[in-house]
Amino acid sequence: MAATSHEPECVLVTGGGGFLGTAIVRILAARGDRVRSFSRRPHPALTRLAVEQAQGDIADASAVEQACRGADVVYHTAARPPPWGPYRDYHRTNVTGTANVIDACRSCGAKRLIHTSTPSVVLDGNDIAGVDESVPYPPRYTDPYSQTKALAERMVIQVATEFMQTIALRPHEIWGPEDPHFVARIITRARHLRRIGDGRNLVDTTYIDNAATAHVLAADRLKQDPGLSGRVYFISQGEPVPAWDMIDAILRAAGLGPVKGSVPHGVAWAMGFFFEKIYSRLHLPGEPPMTRFIADALARTHWFDISAARRDLGYTPTVSTAEGLERLAAWLHAEGKKEAP
Repeated sequence: MAATSHEPECVLVTGGGGFLGTAIVRILAARGDRVRSFSRRPHPALTRLAVEQAQGDIADASAVEQACRGADVVYHTAARPPPWGPYRDYHRTNVTGTANVIDACRSCGAKRLIHTSTPSVVLDGNDIAGVDESVPYPPRYTDPYSQTKALAERMVIQVATEFMQTIALRPHEIWGPEDPHFVARIITRARHLRRIGDGRNLVDTTYIDNAATAHVLAADRLKQDPGLSGRVYFISQGEPVPAWDMIDAILRAAGLGPVKGSVPHGVAWAMGFFFEKIYSRLHLPGEPPMTRFIADALARTHWFDISAARRDLGYTPTVSTAEGLERLAAWLHAEGKKEAP
């Protein structure tokens, strides 16, 4: 972020030990904010940053309220990620947890809430290209992650004019060094990956530093202009790329070969539907080898207009995709050397 005068604030980051949360904490701590993280367990990375760590369950209202005391601004990144799990678990974390954060902000007097949402809240299983924030929510969802994140986002928007200012950000496919989700899944499943669809579908991604910077920009701009309260913003690299080119680039960064073989989208979607039913009815452990969410995510076009974030938040993706891939390759190489006997 560009150097500007900043009056230190007391900040709470829910999910502060997670991938995005830690990146936000790093920025806040570096500029002198008094940072508190709220997560289920202590995290060594946060200990090294000398930030306060509060432990608890986001679904525990009293624990969230205690963590929120004294906070001027709250970054709510804690969420149950996709692609699989019982609806009740997603609702507990993503909906009840967000309600608890809102209530804690109300009772503790936090003035600003920056909520991490997702473009999945507007995806309906079809291609979506270049839309802005006016695109409506779909009438139904095929997965509990998207459904519960949409419910959470709506709550954050609805309370914007009641007692505090709020902004919801929709970063798409966050990735980079230390990524335990997008990058880790691609690398660990490299040998079994098959291209879904024709491979030409364009998607947005967001490098981790850009996603974290967007959150801090949102809080700062909201302080300067409360009129932004209640808005949502898409966040990305601003340069959609073919989905499978990006996956191959990540594999290349890990020293692995490209994906070989393909499966038609319709076949993968039907397989996902079948596996979801089997896993649900038999209460099988783990994650199905395919879900409808994954089939659509990998085969459909989904990229978004970030003009509003550029205009209102001053957001610019300062780390390009090419540079991000270089950083990722360097990190993966270093991690590989650590694991070598």
